[in-house]
Amino acid sequence: MSVVLRQVKANGVELNVALAGEGPAVLLLHGFPHTWRLWTHVLDGLAGRYRVIAPDLRGCGASERTAGGYDAGTLAADAEALLDALGETSAAVVGIDAGTPPAFLLAMRRPDLVRRLVVMESLVGRLPGAEEFLAHGAPWWFGFHAEPGLAETVLTGHEDRYIDWFLDAGTLGQGADPDVRDAFVHAYTGTEALRCAFSYYRALPESSRQIQEAVRTARLTVPTMAIGAHPVGGALERQLRPVTDHLLGHVIENCGHIIPLHRPDRLLALLEPFLAPTGSTGSTGSTGSGGQLQHHGRRQ
Repeated sequence: MSVVLRQVKANGVELNVALAGEGPAVLLLHGFPHTWRLWTHVLDGLAGRYRVIAPDLRGCGASERTAGGYDAGTLAADAEALLDALGETSAAVVGIDAGTPPAFLLAMRRPDLVRRLVVMESLVGRLPGAEEFLAHGAPWWFGFHAEPGLAETVLTGHEDRYIDWFLDAGTLGQGADPDVRDAFVHAYTGTEALRCAFSYYRALPESSRQIQEAVRTARLTVPTMAIGAHPVGGALERQLRPVTDHLLGHVIENCGHIIPLHRPDRLLALLEPFLAPTGSTGSTGSTGSGGQLQHHGRRQ
């Protein structure tokens, strides 16, 4: 598989974009502490059938480090403009971690553009359904990253150890391939790189407000799949079910947070039938570790 890297101007920002394959577009949105290299082990499986578009998000990797614009609404606008710049009028959108809220908002705003939505291992703002996951509060690093200027000051010079912690925790101790790990460490080394990364967390209140406003005035009509692992599990599905017309939920057992690195084969096994043009879109259900579909009534 051949990956081509391009710099693409989208929504006023220079984005570094990995492109592979031909066919219907699939847009992949990473989280923290990732770059487009997060998708290394699933690119081959997708690029044989699709045009895969995997950007470094605003401020991350080789994309432009902007002063602001790290809220989900602006990131959704980045994604929309990127698809337009690449000549795509329809795309499946896959988001994980910090890539999930902008993927969700893009599908809410442009159901004509997003033909399928896949979201993983994240929460969607403060929508109900995540109470069990948040019973003991948000993960510790959310508060650490949210304090302006603190985390980048403390971590500069120790970025490799910090990134390694997330990679180990997110793969249940397996870690990442050395070249992928080194790419992530390089991407998040330096005070300015860290400042951009933590701006995602500092924008969470605004992102939550945008999500709340979106579901107040509309429903998610795009066929959607929510995939959980450890630690988010089924919380994302529970958040989405009351506001989504066509929802499939899966929890991948014995899988860490960074699903594309830890269990890429299992992820591809879920993506392939769902993204296929002939894939079923009408079921609303959830699949647990046993792999048996449990149907639920759609909530209007």
